Amino acid sequence: MADSGPKLRNSSPLAAEVDRRRTFAIISHPDAGKTTLTEKLLLFGGAINLAGQVKAKRDRRSTRSDWMSIEKERGISVVTSVMTFDYNGRVFNLLDTPGHEDFSEDTYRTLTAVDSAVMVIDAAKGIEARTRKLFEVCRLRDIPIITFINKMDRESRDPFEILDEIEKTLALDTTPMTWPIGMGRDFAGTYDVRRGDMRLMVEDSKDAPSQPLDLKMLAAKNPMLDADAIAEELSLIKEACKPFDFAAFREGHLTPVYFGSALKNFGVKDLLDALADFAPPPRPQASSTRTVEPEENNMSAFVFKIQANMDPNHRDRIAFARLVSGRLRRGMRAKLVRTGKPMTLSAPQFFFAQDRSIADEAFAGDVVGIPNHGTLRIGDTLTEGEDIKFLGVPMFAPEILRRVKLGDPMKAKKLKEALQQMAEEGVVQVFRPLDGAPAMVGVVGSLQLDVLKVRLKDEYGLEIGFDQPEFQLARWIACDDDKKLNDFVQANYSSCAEDLDGDKVFMARNQFILDYTGERAPGIVFTDIKDVKKAE
Repeated sequence: MADSGPKLRNSSPLAAEVDRRRTFAIISHPDAGKTTLTEKLLLFGGAINLAGQVKAKRDRRSTRSDWMSIEKERGISVVTSVMTFDYNGRVFNLLDTPGHEDFSEDTYRTLTAVDSAVMVIDAAKGIEARTRKLFEVCRLRDIPIITFINKMDRESRDPFEILDEIEKTLALDTTPMTWPIGMGRDFAGTYDVRRGDMRLMVEDSKDAPSQPLDLKMLAAKNPMLDADAIAEELSLIKEACKPFDFAAFREGHLTPVYFGSALKNFGVKDLLDALADFAPPPRPQASSTRTVEPEENNMSAFVFKIQANMDPNHRDRIAFARLVSGRLRRGMRAKLVRTGKPMTLSAPQFFFAQDRSIADEAFAGDVVGIPNHGTLRIGDTLTEGEDIKFLGVPMFAPEILRRVKLGDPMKAKKLKEALQQMAEEGVVQVFRPLDGAPAMVGVVGSLQLDVLKVRLKDEYGLEIGFDQPEFQLARWIACDDDKKLNDFVQANYSSCAEDLDGDKVFMARNQFILDYTGERAPGIVFTDIKDVKKAE
């Protein structure tokens, strides 16, 4: 299958390396099989050798991309994992995002660092709420999407019904690239719509061979399969479904659809081939002053995630950076634009979940880990000297506010430092009231509080609880007139706080008070979204 994408602007070695990169995320509703699919993509990409890592452990929750103890206990992904592997001449950077809505901020930040996405849909459930919300984030960024209908080996809905739901619910055209032959216990394999052949499911096969379509042979092997009905379906697909339009896909208007079962290793190779052939290489990135092209010689990058203590033995702190342009070389000096200071990239790293290796060089499109001790923050820009700032990722106002209750008052200083680090990671937001009252943490969902509690205990030895504060809402304060802003803060001193960046936040007991205060403060704007760049 040939790649019909845009050609290189030049044939330089740098441009050739950039063109090989494919950086993508996997989005889905919880329990659609995203983490299992992630693992199987690594299997087919040669990054692991054991067929069915999930099966081998006899525990779906102990997968390679879930490493935090709370993830293993609850069987969910709550952090973004980055995995790099080679396949078919391409270099893939796979970003496995949290599926649970309580960790949506982490997912939104991750989607600023990818060029395409795989949307995983449970064949029995179709489009679910979380899938729809994540799709809308992708649409805002014009991210092309490849769809994988998973769990075809279980009882599922009619494939035509699922395609129709995608088109109506997401306003997204669909083109089935493969088609299921049977469903549930009678799922026999898939038909390749473009080539006209079929691939039959073989237990634990990494690469089921293609063969000519033979419905009579299938019916003879499995009497439950209705050969005439299948033939009618395949005829209907060719007549009724839109042909694949490469330009429409790259523009985010059409999604190619693949069917399979990640758990049975089936359909995954088709998906990986599609990513290699159709997904876009690194795209230009808008900055505060200009658009940066990936083939530019000078290195530039932005930090979209901070993760601490991935290796508890070393208490490390890693900044995940997406390279926007040029080539990163181990040991090079880069400028941290926020501070204007240089920093040496002495040990940049590639990741495979918990495992890592030193990156001697990396190119635009790659995601690297940069060890640091609090120097880097989410949204930071690194360059080879140019003063540009890549447009930041949004920070959302929390839906839950809590005061942290410390068991041992003698550890108050340690708690302050730990919360600072957790806020820099994006685990929680921290608001420090101006009147000196105890700090509050803000989260999108209650599960984030559980993660905070577990991590403070495991990583810092701090036993904490939570109290309900008098405030329910937090909104950033914006005003074009600095004096007016300061006057407002002084007049509402006991209801104002500062966030991690020192930006002022108004705390309200309820929506009525928020609206009432806003009406009586002309020129003052309350916002529930903050661009992380505004802190600079």
